[in-house]
Amino acid sequence: MNHGHRDPLPDGARPLVHDLGRWLASWVHRPAFRIRVRGRDRVPRTGPVVLVANHSSLVEPQVIFGLLRRRPVFLVKAELAAGMLGRPLRWLGQLTINRGAAERGPLLTAVAILREGGLIGVFPEGTRGSGDVNHAEQGAAWLVRATGATVLPIATRGTLRPPGGRRRFRPKLDVLIGAPFALSVQRGRTGLVAATEEIRGRLADLVSELDEQRSATTK
Repeated sequence: MNHGHRDPLPDGARPLVHDLGRWLASWVHRPAFRIRVRGRDRVPRTGPVVLVANHSSLVEPQVIFGLLRRRPVFLVKAELAAGMLGRPLRWLGQLTINRGAAERGPLLTAVAILREGGLIGVFPEGTRGSGDVNHAEQGAAWLVRATGATVLPIATRGTLRPPGGRRRFRPKLDVLIGAPFALSVQRGRTGLVAATEEIRGRLADLVSELDEQRSATTK
C-alpha cells in the first residue's frame, strides 16, 4: 500500500483508514474504466497545495483521491455526509461544507491543514455537471490568499456517455494533471473574483487540452 507523504489530516480522521481508502480508490473503478493518467510527476511532493479539478460524476473525485501519492483532504458537499456516509468520510479525513452557505469552520480547518504543508482538494464548479468549467466558486482562491498555497489543476474526462452514443465497454477515463502555479490574490472581493477567474481559466484550458488529446487518439 502506498502511504505517500505524511500530510496532515483533520481531527477525527484515521490515517490508516485514509490510506486504505486511497488504495481501494486506486483500484475500484478499473474494472469499469480504462484509466489513463498523465502528468503524475507534476504533483508537488511537499508543501501546501490547493488542488482544483472538474468532474462530471462522483467517479472522478474517487479516482483522483486514489492516484495521488499524498494524503488529500477534499472539500465535499454536506449532502454526501448525510446518513451512513458521514462517519466514513470523517475517518477518511474529508471536510464537508454546505455550498453557498457562510460556513467558515471547514475552510478554517482547511487553512490550518495547508499551513502545516497539506493538500486540499476543491471542485470549484460548485456542482456536479457536464465537467465543463463554466463558472467557479471562490473557495479555492480564498484558501490560496489565506495560505500562499500552490494551485494544482487537474482535468478529467470520460465518465459521461457521448451525446447520442452508446454505452461503451470499459470507456477511457482520462486524467491530465497540469503544471502547478503560484497565484497572487489581492485583498477584497475584487481580488477573490479576479483570482477565481484565473483559476477557472487555467482549469478550462487544461480541460480543452485533454479534449484535444482524447480527440487525437480516436482519429
